[in-house]
Amino acid sequence: MANYESEHTKFMREWLEKNPAELTEKQKGQALWWDKTPRDLATQKIDIQAAVAPKAYYYDVN
Repeated sequence: MANYESEHTKFMREWLEKNPAELTEKQKGQALWWDKTPRDLATQKIDIQAAVAPKAYYYDVN
């Protein structure tokens, strides 16, 4: 069972071999949505100062 490979995996492997540019697009998308880049201290300080403290009771309208 260690040699099993799904049809989807086979399809994706073949498709990426035929379209190698899609691999770089995939990496760009991953970097955009998932990879967190370190930020400088000035930006972090601005974010902390801009944060709004939550209310004691979250559902209070006032």
